[in-house]
Amino acid sequence: MELNDARTRHAQPHLPPPRPPFHLPTWATAPRPDAPPGVYRQHHTPYDAGKAEAAETPAGPLLLRAVLNLAVGLFVYLEGVSLLQGLLSALGLTVTSSFAVSLLIAAAVNVAVLALVLMVFGRMGRWAEVWRRWIAPVLSRTVTEVPPEPEAAPVVDIWAELRPAGEAVRRLEGGEPVGDVDYVRLHQAWRTVGADPAAWQEFTAQLAGRGPAACAHPSEQRDLPGGRAGRHDLMVRQVRLGTAQDVVKNPATHRNAGFALDPRVLGTSLLAVGPAGTGKTAALARPVAEALCLQALAGAACAVVVGAADADLGPDDWYDVVIAPGDPSAPYGLDLYGAAPNPDEAAARLTDALLPDELAPRAESARTAMQQVVGPYRAGYGRYPAVRALRALLAGDRDGWAELAERLQKAGRRAEFEADLQQRERMHGRADDPGALLADRLALLDRPALAAGFSGGPDAKPAFAMRALEHPLRVRVKLPERSHPEAARMLSRLLLGQFVQAAADRTDRELFAGLVLDDATAAVDAQAIRGIQRLRGANAGTVLVLRTLSDLPEALRAPLFGAVGNRMAFPGIAPWDGKLFSEAWGTHLVRETAVTHTPDTSGGTVRRAGRLLRKALSGTTAQTESVTTRDVERHRWSPSDLAHALPSGHAVVSLTSVTGEQVPPLLVDLRH
Repeated sequence: MELNDARTRHAQPHLPPPRPPFHLPTWATAPRPDAPPGVYRQHHTPYDAGKAEAAETPAGPLLLRAVLNLAVGLFVYLEGVSLLQGLLSALGLTVTSSFAVSLLIAAAVNVAVLALVLMVFGRMGRWAEVWRRWIAPVLSRTVTEVPPEPEAAPVVDIWAELRPAGEAVRRLEGGEPVGDVDYVRLHQAWRTVGADPAAWQEFTAQLAGRGPAACAHPSEQRDLPGGRAGRHDLMVRQVRLGTAQDVVKNPATHRNAGFALDPRVLGTSLLAVGPAGTGKTAALARPVAEALCLQALAGAACAVVVGAADADLGPDDWYDVVIAPGDPSAPYGLDLYGAAPNPDEAAARLTDALLPDELAPRAESARTAMQQVVGPYRAGYGRYPAVRALRALLAGDRDGWAELAERLQKAGRRAEFEADLQQRERMHGRADDPGALLADRLALLDRPALAAGFSGGPDAKPAFAMRALEHPLRVRVKLPERSHPEAARMLSRLLLGQFVQAAADRTDRELFAGLVLDDATAAVDAQAIRGIQRLRGANAGTVLVLRTLSDLPEALRAPLFGAVGNRMAFPGIAPWDGKLFSEAWGTHLVRETAVTHTPDTSGGTVRRAGRLLRKALSGTTAQTESVTTRDVERHRWSPSDLAHALPSGHAVVSLTSVTGEQVPPLLVDLRH
């Protein structure tokens, strides 16, 4: 019922109100009370259980109970005073020659009885709530008072933390515009200075010379070009995605509150499932990508955003590195090995990306074959092989292997890799040679349109390596899904594998590392799932967007649900997808009331005759009614609800923070 009500309430298009101009002191001093995960904290009003319970009490029964208790209480007061005074007179306690003493005794009797009446009947009649809800507001409007002299608004020094930097801080108060990115970036830079005198001097020099532009991002951008589409609070690093609905299924602490994501939630990774056209990119992937880019400009995060070339994940001006294999105008390429220091690790990751799910049984032998090529090549040439050279060596090119052997001989490492060379020589030309399989898969990347986009070769572009996650970079990878779909799937697997490995291996984890993968259907494999589980303690997380879970092998679906801490279902998902969500979200107790009607057979002859006469005249049988109430377990969200009852523009999302706090599934309106 509440889902239908929500759909009706939001049937009309909602236009967001115009945003007021940014005012730094107002923004910096805005209240941000502590709140559960998922609540947008800026100007949030914490949930008050007492007020909520009072607001839920209907006015009619509340007023009727108050009046009845007032009448009974007045009667008890009058009779109680008379009774108590009579009792005192009978005991001779009121006989006194002093009028003052008699008056004092009478007053004490009245006060005692009145206090007892107020305590008993005031509590039963809930007079305090009636006073708060109706009488006090009326009195506040009717009683005129002389307002006190207004006090001066308290002055809050928003730059108090930076005052130890000296007179240079005055540059921030000179009238030059200071945005929220500047404010957060300068405070972030000041905290990294610590007690280092050299860093302290460098910071003060930058602040004195550049003012709000001090310690800027290497791109010199102080905000995203073209403005922002989402609503962000960089002070607590939140991005607001919508509003949690006021329905019974939502926890009371989240109803009518803004819904937001931040690194403490994204650190457990998020899986979103929904068919095309339900707003996964516009309502989730793009706002999160925008938030990570803003946090990168503030020196607090690094962002890797992967999606199709035509996916709306922000303009290229948002990013420092734009990689678009197949686009000759793209300025950067991709390092297929991720600059991994260990060649065996790089070879294994590249192999997993090359092989599709149906070739997974041959993965182990293929990894060994790739390592037998990549390791010797790096030892002989001092670099990883380019795509064409790697393909030729895997295919058994004799000239290439002869040159590699000569290089190893000159480097004095021939003996170290002699076993690998002999093994590859024995496997060349055999039907079960995994090298031939890998060479065929590499042929999909060794295309003229794609060749310049990968490391190696004289015409190669500057290559981005995933090992750069220790810097506040913003990276956009545009996959060629239309022109080279299989190559795009390989690259998505490679990027996810490189990210989870590089993020977990970082020595400096001060920056939050975030990956947004707009279509993760081909990227998820067993290795990636194990890597995602390790990100919780590495200050990193992923946002994986899928159209349906059916595109994944069945053996990966349950492990993927267990690896991520946040799960999001969009309208129109298939019932078999909804079943996984429903099972993951579990059950809760619901109070059910059953009404049973049975024919009335009680009484003697007269009553039975009366019932027969009534049946003959009215055609209805007299019945008795019995009401049974019990608590039963029901799914929080059933597969049918998720598949058919979610309103358009909404989603159901459950959250888990990196500290273990959990939020049950929330129905969220993503449109405002």
